[in-house]
Amino acid sequence: MIIGGTGGGNTKTGLIFEERVDLIALFKQIDGYSIKETKNKSGVHIYYNQNEVARCFKKHEFYRFLSEYKIDWRQQLSKLLLPDNGLFVIVRDTLFIIEIKFQQVAGSVDEKLQTCDYKRKQYSRLVKPLNWKVEYVYVLNDWFRHPSYKDTLAYIDSMNCHYLFNEIPLKWLGLPE
Repeated sequence: MIIGGTGGGNTKTGLIFEERVDLIALFKQIDGYSIKETKNKSGVHIYYNQNEVARCFKKHEFYRFLSEYKIDWRQQLSKLLLPDNGLFVIVRDTLFIIEIKFQQVAGSVDEKLQTCDYKRKQYSRLVKPLNWKVEYVYVLNDWFRHPSYKDTLAYIDSMNCHYLFNEIPLKWLGLPE
C-alpha cells in the first residue's frame, strides 16, 4: 500500500486493496466483471462476461444471504459474527471470509489476527448443512511484514487460515482473470 496512492483500477490479475476499500468497488474496476444488486439486500451478484460467478456481502447482508438457503444462524451459533467481506465463489462451493487489516502504528488489530481459527470454525458451522468449504483470509498491508509479526503469521498458517499482502489474486479465489 502506498499512503495517498491509488490502485485497483489497473489490475487484471487480482483485487488490490487499500485502506477502507470496498470489495464490490474493486470488482467494478476489473474488465469483464459486473455487479447486480439483490432485491432483498443480501449482497450483490458478481458476473464475469454475463455469467454469475460469485455473491458478495458484508456484515448483516451475510445472514440475509444465508436465509435464502434456509439457514438460521441462531440454530448454529450463540452470537452473531459480522464479516468485513464475504465472497461465495459458486464454482468452488467456497465461502471466503475476507478481513482487511491495515495498520500504520501498533494497535488492537494484533490480537484480532489471533482469532482466525475460532471464526473460521464458527462460519464453517453455519454453512455445514450446505457442504460449503470456508476459507478465512486476512488481507494485510506491508506493516505486517515486520519481523515482530512472524509468530502471528505462522499461527494463522497453522490454523489453516490465510493471509495475503495488499491483494487477492483472482485465480487464488477461483475466479476468472
